[in-house]
Amino acid sequence: MNKFIDIGANLTDKVFRGIYRGKKVHKDDYIQILDRATSFGVSKIIVTSGCKADIEEALQLVKEQENLFTTVGIHPTRCNEFDDEKFGDPLQYLNLLRDFISQNKSKVVALGELGLDYDRTQFCTPEVQKKYFELQLDLAEETRLPLFLHSRNCAEDFIEIVERNRHKISGGVVHSFTGTIDEASKYIDLGFYIGINGCSLKTEENLKAMASIPADKLMIETDSPWCGIRNTHAGAKFVETKFESKKKERWAEGYTVKDRTEPCHILQVLEVMAGYRNEDKERLAKIMYENSLRLFFPSYTFYSFF
Repeated sequence: MNKFIDIGANLTDKVFRGIYRGKKVHKDDYIQILDRATSFGVSKIIVTSGCKADIEEALQLVKEQENLFTTVGIHPTRCNEFDDEKFGDPLQYLNLLRDFISQNKSKVVALGELGLDYDRTQFCTPEVQKKYFELQLDLAEETRLPLFLHSRNCAEDFIEIVERNRHKISGGVVHSFTGTIDEASKYIDLGFYIGINGCSLKTEENLKAMASIPADKLMIETDSPWCGIRNTHAGAKFVETKFESKKKERWAEGYTVKDRTEPCHILQVLEVMAGYRNEDKERLAKIMYENSLRLFFPSYTFYSFF
């Protein structure tokens, strides 16, 4: 069986508790989701955080499960929290993040999700995003944690900030990559890995960009409960494994929920990646697993698979 580290799953989302848009639709199946992931080879999951509330909830989740870990950082669309008076001033808010890290060293494996998102500036202006992306990089220098990065339609500004702060950074991954071949090359030149999920495999252009990335620079993720591979996506023809699902209103034991991505769906992401690249699935999975260990779990002793 292939072994996976899902480097990005939003397990704090209430849909994993059967709650959709604030309404309870079916029973809490969170533990079943974790068990299903394990049965398909997912050995570790990094729970993504993007705001103070996320961080607090994620830390509680990861303390309950040995194979769960998390990130600490503020998503670009949530950067206004730095200016929220209830948290004090921006430096006091940064201190909150610092405390989350120092008090949970065994469970916090990255800074993030942080970066820039110019597709959703209605939540936070580009200027505010840039200011607090750069401020959070001070924590990268202090902690030497790798970065879990978000980049949407912002490559020029993103690269400029990273280059200016390169001395502070101990590696990282640009997750949920949907950029161009050129952008992938530039991110790799900056020393980053590239994270691939279903959103990275929607179009032929997406697939070409993914295929341009050397295997030793790839990581795999689901971004659950989002970024599932749909039948309309260009990569769908490479999917081999089908998961029986039911609509959320007809939830039943042992089934996935239609249109709710879970960590177990990482297998489909692998199938599309390997299929389009014309590479052996097992070999590609092992390379990405080692890449993820190397970045997020550097003290883990592992031996070459080859």
